[in-house]
Amino acid sequence: MRKIFAVPLLALCLVLVMVAPAAAAPTRVIVLPGATSAEAITAGRGSTFYAGDLFNGDIFRGDIRRGMAELFIDVPAGTMTVGMDLDERHDLLFVAGGWGKAYVYSVRTRALVAKFDLGDSQTSFINDVTLTPYGAWFTDSYQPRLYFLPVLHGVPGPVRTLELHGDAAGKPGDFNINDITATPSGRTLLVAPASVQKLCTINPITGVITEVDNVNLPGADGLVLDGRRLWAVHFNDKVSWWRLNVDLTHGEPDGEILDDAFGAPVTAAKFGNRLAVVNSHLDTGIPPTSPTYEVVVVDAG
Repeated sequence: MRKIFAVPLLALCLVLVMVAPAAAAPTRVIVLPGATSAEAITAGRGSTFYAGDLFNGDIFRGDIRRGMAELFIDVPAGTMTVGMDLDERHDLLFVAGGWGKAYVYSVRTRALVAKFDLGDSQTSFINDVTLTPYGAWFTDSYQPRLYFLPVLHGVPGPVRTLELHGDAAGKPGDFNINDITATPSGRTLLVAPASVQKLCTINPITGVITEVDNVNLPGADGLVLDGRRLWAVHFNDKVSWWRLNVDLTHGEPDGEILDDAFGAPVTAAKFGNRLAVVNSHLDTGIPPTSPTYEVVVVDAG
């Protein structure tokens, strides 16, 4: 009798194991040692990430598997690091530097490769950057325009300006576009303007900005795109994720990530099924007054 029932019982156990959901990995909190603020993050090779001190500009390198971070590039005083993205082919780290500035660092040598004045230091705030196969796109939070820095064989070229058109483009002097991401081809850029609090696409040739139907992103800053899934980091301690249709004109909510370790999160980078989210603690003031600044690693959902 045991032999007769043992096989079905074993099969049932195997089925239960196969269909049972995998246990969520625990949250990991990685402190950026010596940071006095934080905002930018980008993924490097493997489990490596780079994160930035917003107001002091220093750049940290960390590892989400090892759960550690260390100072990587000690930048000169008066430098900001607001957004960043990595050109992995050429080991170049592109940095949005706040008041009109942009920087390019080598992650091989840690040296400053290039520095750019993209906009007026009094009226332009260079907030974020995303890499495409053709080069780097930078946002200007106080002007309805983007800046494009072409990269040919690892060498940055001359900057060109793209004026934005459409209801979501915003007005000069109003804080509007923050983070930016792009499709793998670079043919579509995505932003979440504060003026409409929705996901929008930008045509990188014409500058036309168009709202994506049904993707409402109040208080959103960082954007992460993986295929047709989008994650948006919200200042009020959550990350929302969405499914977009093929032509990026419509989206549906897919869930939210809430975690007690979040502290006014602003940006994120994706590593497989994990998100590395930066705590800005800007809810404590500008500049912030938190004793520590962290990268919080959570399941992506």
